[in-house]
Amino acid sequence: MSVRLWNRRIAQVSAAVVGIGLASVAAVTLAWSWRPSDRFPFQGVDVSEANGPIDWWTVRKDGADFAYVRATSGAAIRDPRFEANWAGVYEAGLRRGAMHAYSLCKLASDQANNFNTTVPRTRDALPAAVEIDFAPDCTSRPEPRVVIDELRRFLTMVEAHTGKPVLLKISKPFEAAYGVTAALPRPVWAVQDFFPPEYPARPWRMWQASGIRRIDGVEGPVHWNVVAP
Repeated sequence: MSVRLWNRRIAQVSAAVVGIGLASVAAVTLAWSWRPSDRFPFQGVDVSEANGPIDWWTVRKDGADFAYVRATSGAAIRDPRFEANWAGVYEAGLRRGAMHAYSLCKLASDQANNFNTTVPRTRDALPAAVEIDFAPDCTSRPEPRVVIDELRRFLTMVEAHTGKPVLLKISKPFEAAYGVTAALPRPVWAVQDFFPPEYPARPWRMWQASGIRRIDGVEGPVHWNVVAP
C-alpha cells in the first residue's frame, strides 16, 4: 500500500471517528434537554438532597409548574434540604408536594411518624408521595402480604395527617415483585425514561419521563415529571 493511500485511509477513519463522536454528543445533548410535548400541560421536577442547592425562580422560568421535594427516608432520616426546598418552591410560586422514600427494612408506622412530624399540613400542598423501590441499603424481601399490609398502614397514617390520598411513585421492578398498584387503590406515579410506562395495573396519574434532564437552576440531572392530561 502506497504512503498516499495509507494517509487517505487514516484520514477517512479519523473523519468517521469524529463523526461518530459528534453524533454521540448530539444524542446526549438531545436526551438532556428532552421533555414531553405540550400535550401534558402540567410538568415539573422532583428533587432531594442529592440535587444540592436549587434556584427555584430559575427552575420556574425553565418551564416547571410544580416540584416534589423529598422530606424523609425510612424511619429516622430527614432530608437536610427539605426545609429550604419547601420554602423555596413556595416563594417561587410553584405548587409543592412532599415525598417519603419507603424502606422495606423499617416498620411502616415508624416511617409514617417520621414523615408526619417533618412535613407540615398545608392546604396548598399537593398530595404527598411515597417512593417505593428496592434500595441498596436494604436487602429484606418480605412476603407480598406483609409488604402490602405495611404499605397500607403507612398510607392510612400519612393520609390522616395530610387529608389527601398519597401518590404511589413505584418502580417497575418493585411493581413486578409485589403488585402494589393492583392491591392499593391510590393514584400512580410511574417511572420510565422517554416512553410512557405501561407496567402499573392502573393508569398512571403522573409519569417521571426523564431521570437525566438538565435545566437551569439545578446542578446535574433532575427528574422531570408530567401529569396525565
